[in-house]
Amino acid sequence: MLSRVANSVYWMHRYIERAENYARFMSVNFNLELDLPPTVNQQWEPLLIATADNHLFDKYYDAPTRENVIQFMTFEKRNPNSIISCLSNARENARTIREVISKEMWEHLNQFYLMVRDTDPRQQQEQTQTQTYFNEIRNAIQLFYGIIDATITRNDAWHFGRLGRFLERADKTSRFLDVKYFTLLPQVEAVGSTLDLMIWSAVLKSVSAYNMHRQQYRALTPTSIVEFLILSKAFPRSVAHCIRQAELSLYEISGNNITNGFGNAAERRLSKLRTEIEFTETTDIFKKGLHQYLDSFQTQTNEVGAAIFETYFDLKPVEV
Repeated sequence: MLSRVANSVYWMHRYIERAENYARFMSVNFNLELDLPPTVNQQWEPLLIATADNHLFDKYYDAPTRENVIQFMTFEKRNPNSIISCLSNARENARTIREVISKEMWEHLNQFYLMVRDTDPRQQQEQTQTQTYFNEIRNAIQLFYGIIDATITRNDAWHFGRLGRFLERADKTSRFLDVKYFTLLPQVEAVGSTLDLMIWSAVLKSVSAYNMHRQQYRALTPTSIVEFLILSKAFPRSVAHCIRQAELSLYEISGNNITNGFGNAAERRLSKLRTEIEFTETTDIFKKGLHQYLDSFQTQTNEVGAAIFETYFDLKPVEV
């Protein structure tokens, strides 16, 4: 497979996954608005800080109000990570590789992009309308993944896409947990209170993990939520599950047997990260500090992405 084609497939999936997760990020605060008492002020700045978009936001907007943050994270074309920018980039990548994707994939992605592009932001100011709109975005992307699973041969293109999707998902799940870190409680004494658990519950709901968590654990506690979203090998949006699935696809691309160890720099970095997570316990995470652990994980994930680029996409012509 040409490195150009592989790169486009990989980034098409990453951009699609990023768009869905930005819709989920904003669901964090919408879920909180339903649960928190009216005396507690809503906070939208934590979303910007957790996604590392706060500096760019400050360049164009005066204050992190709900309207400004939604505009910036959804419709702002000057923000390369906004939903509209991600869908535009995903569509452009798909356009250049029409020969390796299915007709159904292209048609759905094209229609989905046009739907978001033609949305009038002024019509999305009411809470219920905005929440419904973000649910539509999530459902459209999940339908897109269903079309991929039903119409694409399990070849290198499929594995490159899967690799990008799961790496992006792992990174964003870690940032969902980081939103909790940047959310300020009214008093220090509120830590561990009912209010604190409401915020943790909102994080679970935003990654569609609330019901599955309740099936596995008797009570909602910070320890059980962190364990479920980081260390669970069975939940499809947990960090451990995503990194493992990305690793399996990376080895399928090279043809290396995973039991024989890594064969290139990308496999070495990803397998090392997977091993570290596999031998981590919840007590280790809290001992290091949840934010510090997540920050380190995000740095390592970026290093994995750089190694994948150097191994497969940044190929130089052979000089004769």
